[in-house]
Amino acid sequence: MGAREAVYSIYERRLRSHLDGLPIPRHVAIMIDGNRRWARASGFDDVSQGHLAGARHIADLLAWCSEAGVAHVTVWLLSTDNLHRPAAELGPLLRIIAGVAQELSADGKPWRVHAVGALDLLPAETAEALKQAEERTATRDGLTVNIAVGYGGRREIADAVRSLLQEHAAAGTSIEELAEVIDVEHIAEHLYTKGQPDPDLVIRTSGEQRLSGFLLWQSAHSEFYFCDALWPDFRKIDFLRALRDYGHRQRRFGG
Repeated sequence: MGAREAVYSIYERRLRSHLDGLPIPRHVAIMIDGNRRWARASGFDDVSQGHLAGARHIADLLAWCSEAGVAHVTVWLLSTDNLHRPAAELGPLLRIIAGVAQELSADGKPWRVHAVGALDLLPAETAEALKQAEERTATRDGLTVNIAVGYGGRREIADAVRSLLQEHAAAGTSIEELAEVIDVEHIAEHLYTKGQPDPDLVIRTSGEQRLSGFLLWQSAHSEFYFCDALWPDFRKIDFLRALRDYGHRQRRFGG
């Protein structure tokens, strides 16, 4: 081990010790931003090299989360807006995402994969890869990994309301009757992440400090952590710093 690696290892152990006795988030959501900038900064003309590097890094994050005791992770890979990117970029990106789904659901992996997003907006082969990953991992008992693809916060809320209306229409409930009883829990039960706790901590890499529509409903009481590192450069110590920062915050839940 070189001097730099030794110093890194010592600092990592120090950070882990700082987490002793601190609350750990049950659900971490992460916006893996900066892949294209990383590719350009690394000298690649093809930005898909950045997406590929970022994809390879996801398993590292999940291992860190498992080690820390996090139970749910949501990783935003592709927004609904991203679906309008040029075909020359979008095609390779969709293939990389399908590869991520296959890797995370491979035999021997402990994670339970859940597709989050409007799958009907995706090409059939991409949607099928996500569905197959979900089916293959349905009985696994590791942490739940939400893969957000074709995801938009406004679209999710619209889909939830649409699903709620369809459910009550099928039961014979009139609009007037539904209007009398509908509350936030009714809508929450129809979100893509239904049955899961809302994210306690939302992380965004690359230095951008905005949500861009990510988990609009679920993040109402989340804590946010913005990291300057581009996603492929996001290290374990960056993750531990985020957990340390979260652990020292006094959560007010809207108060």
